Amino acid sequence: MEKIKIISFLPLFVSLVFSIATASSDSGLYPSYYDRVCPEALPTIKRVVEDALAQERGMGASLLRLHFHDCFVNGCDASILLDQTTTIDSEKNAAPNANSARGFEVINKIKSEVDKVCGGPVVSCADILTVAARDSVVVLGGPSWNVKLGRRDSTTASRTAADANIPSPFMDLPALIKNFKDQGLDEEDLVVLSGAHTLGFAQCRTFRDRIYRDTNIDPAFASHLRTICPQVGSDSSLAPLDPTPASFDVKYFTNLVSKKGLLRSDQALFNGGETDELVSEYNRNRNEFFEDFAESMIKMGDIKPLTGNRGQIRNNCRKIN
Repeated sequence: MEKIKIISFLPLFVSLVFSIATASSDSGLYPSYYDRVCPEALPTIKRVVEDALAQERGMGASLLRLHFHDCFVNGCDASILLDQTTTIDSEKNAAPNANSARGFEVINKIKSEVDKVCGGPVVSCADILTVAARDSVVVLGGPSWNVKLGRRDSTTASRTAADANIPSPFMDLPALIKNFKDQGLDEEDLVVLSGAHTLGFAQCRTFRDRIYRDTNIDPAFASHLRTICPQVGSDSSLAPLDPTPASFDVKYFTNLVSKKGLLRSDQALFNGGETDELVSEYNRNRNEFFEDFAESMIKMGDIKPLTGNRGQIRNNCRKIN
């Protein structure tokens, strides 16, 4: 009799364990998504990212940025990777991405290698972007986190939505707060995710107005930047977003406290407003920044994913099946 009772409860127990394991998020995503169907998927992504950054450390910032710019346009669905066609208005041509977004060839290489080890298109391009962003941060000295997985790829893109939704380097604090709120992200997420600007460079056209017109800027810093970025021309000349553009650290926040934010949208976070205190805290406390960054990256990765039967797993990240 006892044996019959145990057996009858087994399906319920298994079902309960499975639901606990899989319902780790309202988004329907969970870290172990590929563990059984393709256990080599994540190690393969990590290997290709590490190879790419060994050739050029600056690629890490670009891969992280691709994930941001993907998630802020109709969710984390790899729409940013789609090329222009008669029916796809590519987000690559949107103002924040044109002649700026890069790393596409690394994503293509990851997709090719992952599909080889998985025996076909099992891993979505959206998940590849998400994992590559995490792996880039880790290689450059930042925190790690468990990436929730199971996103599917979009069958559309929107240049218009990219132009409207990706935060502009010219935004003030209220505009930035609204922009992030529209994505379900709060002021803490805004400050901590802006900390991704501890990596990479920005083009002259994005900070010219700031260095010639703004007053909340260190004069020597502005003077130095004017040698890189004249009032006319040199639009694509680069300046680092912080003093160590290939290391994930807190120097971005140190810059803000010193009025050396490169972009107007950076300095807006420390300019007498409600986010000043958090900037100061991250400047003082590296561990807190790392911990909060990991949490906010997971939260951003949950923005409107396509799951279940929605979307597709692309055979080629650059085009729909």
